Amino acid sequence: MAKRRAAAGTGSIRKKTRTNPSGKTYTYWEARYSMGFDPVTGKQVQKSITAPTQKAAAQKLRTILASIDTGTYREPCEMTLGAWMDTWLKEYLTHTKPLTQKTYFELVKKHIKPELGTIQLGTLDTHTIQRFYNSLTEAGLSPKSIKNIHGVLHSALQQALANNYITVNPTNACKLPRIVKPEIRPLEPEEIKSLLREAQLDDYCNLFIAALFTGMRQGELLGLSWDYVNFETGVITVRQQLQCKDGEYFLETPKNGKGRTILPAPMVMDALRKEKEKQQAAKDYAGACFQNPWNLVFTDALGKHLVRRTVVKHFKKVAKRAGVEESRFHDLRHTFAVTSLYAGDDIKSVQANLGHATAQFTLDVYGHVTQKMRQESADRMQKFYDQLYKE
Repeated sequence: MAKRRAAAGTGSIRKKTRTNPSGKTYTYWEARYSMGFDPVTGKQVQKSITAPTQKAAAQKLRTILASIDTGTYREPCEMTLGAWMDTWLKEYLTHTKPLTQKTYFELVKKHIKPELGTIQLGTLDTHTIQRFYNSLTEAGLSPKSIKNIHGVLHSALQQALANNYITVNPTNACKLPRIVKPEIRPLEPEEIKSLLREAQLDDYCNLFIAALFTGMRQGELLGLSWDYVNFETGVITVRQQLQCKDGEYFLETPKNGKGRTILPAPMVMDALRKEKEKQQAAKDYAGACFQNPWNLVFTDALGKHLVRRTVVKHFKKVAKRAGVEESRFHDLRHTFAVTSLYAGDDIKSVQANLGHATAQFTLDVYGHVTQKMRQESADRMQKFYDQLYKE
């Protein structure tokens, strides 16, 4: 009796185990299916897919067998995720900021490739990625770090989807740990007065004033050039920020990739004039030793860019003397935003000054402030109504 040969569109499922590069062993299910027979060799052509559970493997197998029957089947991509990540980093990030590229490369090298790099694109599934994210949580990574890793993996797989290497992005259905945002604590009016009073005694006083009354990010202030300060029009143009990676400082475009203009209060321009006079005096004293190749506004006595940790150290000393030792340098930006809203600025104006990508993002960050303002408005109206009937 002739041996029965498997026809195209038949399959089977079996349980298997795998040990990843970190030494962790886990089980999974493999579904094998027949693509018929090679017309040259006459041998049966078999393919396989994997899934974390028997049920998931069966569902995948049913989908594949149905596509074989209808003639819509497309073979899973056999390229490994590791190989694709290398290609994606090299070929698809050419217009991304150098610092961002470097960060992506490190996340791929340290986290993604060691755990998922050997898996073929065509067999990578949501559950495998979810298990990877869960293991990162167990290893002590913060929710924000996991979100960053997810962002890189999702973007790479989205490009693989556009290239028709995969039919669905398996990261879409993954659940990420919840990020608890730190409470925003803007300074109160009396605290602002105290901080400004103590700042007068610090070398970075003008920097703190600019931060408090423009809302500029620290990197934007440290990267601000005199080329972008117009004393005649009273306008500051934010075109670049100072960044540091592996001890190397460089200038790059602002956070969202777009520049903006700020029309600050006159007292900010007065502070910048004082800074210019101070810098000129330092230049006259240092002579040829003074080097400021980027024409930066805020420098040390020899024209060199300021260092973030030094600025923070100075701010902490001022904040402690002012009685607001819990405040961070970034709280100056929050204080500007909240003060602007209380002063009556609309959300679009605040968004533009802060350099947020969208007004919705500004609302997400400072929505509690506008809600409080609406409640205070309602309270004032109630007070007015009550006063009418007291008279």
